[in-house]
Amino acid sequence: MQAEVPDYERLQDETVLATGIDARRVLELGTGTGETARRMLMRHPAARVLGIDASPEMLGYARAVLPVERVELRGTRLQDSLPDGPFDLVVSVLAVHHLDGDGKADLFRRIAGLLPPGGRFVIGDVIVPEDPSDVVTPIDGEYDTPSSVNDQLSWLNAAGLQASVAWLHRDLAVMVGRAPRRPAL
Repeated sequence: MQAEVPDYERLQDETVLATGIDARRVLELGTGTGETARRMLMRHPAARVLGIDASPEMLGYARAVLPVERVELRGTRLQDSLPDGPFDLVVSVLAVHHLDGDGKADLFRRIAGLLPPGGRFVIGDVIVPEDPSDVVTPIDGEYDTPSSVNDQLSWLNAAGLQASVAWLHRDLAVMVGRAPRRPAL
């Protein structure tokens, strides 16, 4: 992954940093090799992670490195029904860019329904940068369909989440959607 994605380590670090602290129930979208889940477990020592990925091969890699007592893995696509919430945290690194714009907007709406007040959705992914010279991550244009930061922030806001950018570098970004807290009475 490091060979394909310049700044992969920094993307992972910035994504995990944006997740806050003390999450207990975490949903990871696109678990892949388990690298993000492994880092999440270190950042959130009381967390249990439910990870989904469409690839049986990737789930095999993840099962080999993640602690079975803290992680459950399921073979599911992002377009399928998501596991029942609530989740304190939903996180995804280098998976959401596989959905087209409508798919992203739909996923963001479904995730918003899984978050309790104050819950977070953190995305670390490839984006379409404003400056074309910032494209450094190879994409295939078919399976990879990144979107701009502005589009994704709009879709997060439309889903009812408070959206912001936590980190942006060239064609990589970390975005956060927070479920609004209920006002105190």
